[in-house]
Amino acid sequence: MSEHIVEINESNAQAQLIDESFKRPVLIDFWADWCSPCKALMPMMEKLADEYQGAFLLAKVNADEQQMIAGQFGVRSLPTVMLIKDGQPVDGFTGAQAEPQIREFLSKHLPKSWDLQLRQAGGLMEQGEYAEALPLLLQACKDSGEQADIAIMLAKVLLELNRLGDAEAILAKIKMADQNQEYQNLMSRLELARQAGKAPEVEALEAQYRENPEDREIAFLLAVQYSQNNYYEEALSLLYDILRLNLNFKDGKAKKTYTDVLAVLGKGDPLAVEYQRKMYTLLY
Repeated sequence: MSEHIVEINESNAQAQLIDESFKRPVLIDFWADWCSPCKALMPMMEKLADEYQGAFLLAKVNADEQQMIAGQFGVRSLPTVMLIKDGQPVDGFTGAQAEPQIREFLSKHLPKSWDLQLRQAGGLMEQGEYAEALPLLLQACKDSGEQADIAIMLAKVLLELNRLGDAEAILAKIKMADQNQEYQNLMSRLELARQAGKAPEVEALEAQYRENPEDREIAFLLAVQYSQNNYYEEALSLLYDILRLNLNFKDGKAKKTYTDVLAVLGKGDPLAVEYQRKMYTLLY
């Protein structure tokens, strides 16, 4: 018996069936030893309870031994499965079901895998911690199949981090039917950010670099400015070109700046993954 599965009797019924249902859904499986369909259904239910890792509690009730509990829930045939939320039955089924049907049944009532990531990301965004929210939203967007509202939330964070190209790429995938007012607002912000241009320090170094593309000192200074102004892809690209020629450029400062940018991006960021891989090829 795992921590996600419990045997029900009169002593724990209130706590496990009712009280627990205010914390998470409780799936009650009424069964009996003589019931062949029950014995076919039970292993699948236990497997899913472990797989969902506590998203719901599987409560097993032997209807022969716990007739009072079965009677209170109006059980008339076996197996009977009921889903309890906030102290009340909200759904259920009778008879043995195939695993795909049980999964479909559960999907109607259980949180999606990305719901927790969205809640965490939303809390971080409220505190202005956009860099910390980014990897959560990247994963949520991927897991949800790039669900429009999540993609828009991701684009907002990318804009806050001044990653205009990444934000534009995300917004470009939003279908017309999902281009709501928030989408329009983000598109306007993107256009204004592009018109605003870069900081004078960045533009000055870019001009110097265009005139002296082989000057690694200028390239390094520009990469530092890029990193400080959240132009992470541009910074990494310049630093990678420097490190390809001299892995110990400026006594290791270029390499440290490169790894610092990767750390700011975080392990889940696709840009960090790409440039971490590139660094690995240089080192090994």
